[in-house]
Amino acid sequence: MEGLPISPWTVFLYALLTAVATGLGALPFLFTRGITRRHLGLANAAAAGLMVAASFGLIYEGVNYSLGRTLVGVGLGLLFILLAHRYLEGREVNLGDLKGLDARKALMMVGIMTLHSFAEGVGVGVAFGGGEALGVFISLAIAVHNIPEGLAISLVLVPRGVSVLGAAFWSVFSSLPQPLMAVPAYLFVEAFHPFLPVGLGLAAGAMIWMAAAELLPDALKEAEAEGVATVLTLSVALMVAFQILIGG
Repeated sequence: MEGLPISPWTVFLYALLTAVATGLGALPFLFTRGITRRHLGLANAAAAGLMVAASFGLIYEGVNYSLGRTLVGVGLGLLFILLAHRYLEGREVNLGDLKGLDARKALMMVGIMTLHSFAEGVGVGVAFGGGEALGVFISLAIAVHNIPEGLAISLVLVPRGVSVLGAAFWSVFSSLPQPLMAVPAYLFVEAFHPFLPVGLGLAAGAMIWMAAAELLPDALKEAEAEGVATVLTLSVALMVAFQILIGG
């Protein structure tokens, strides 16, 4: 498109890179064998820790734009996940080879991360609106940040029977809104900019609920409280440190 300092195709390709990076989060499972019920519980605890830390990172980022709109987004995210949970509860859900309760939890996890990706895609587009150097930096930061998010998805999927390749596929799938949203956000940056904190807050609200209502109770059913608390604490601390290092 003439008149634009950066080609929309360039924006799309950088945003696509961020989506593909999410699939790398499944790679650690190539080196694991024999997942026990206790491992499933600890995996749920680790996924919960990564999601909680990522959520507060999203809220902090959103507050830099607007406190009010971020809090509105958190409320909308909470409402969305409550309605989705009630809709799925008791329904027959299949996700690949998964069925029943495992499929419902996996679908909610992938759905929440997909929702999260819309906000990140807008963030990439808005960043390119501020110049190519800023856009490239934000894209690379989100790409690296997406790897532990892919790990969080894989921690829920693989112990429940999804293959490593399948977990990588669903991880990348959950991030596809990033390239799809980045281009319109770049082309119409002024129109999208006010909605960015709402999107960040919305994703954070849904992720916090998922961690507290689904992942942690499941973790405590399968593993001892001390182990769950230890893994949760370490995963939160590592994710916060990771976000600070990437943001810095």
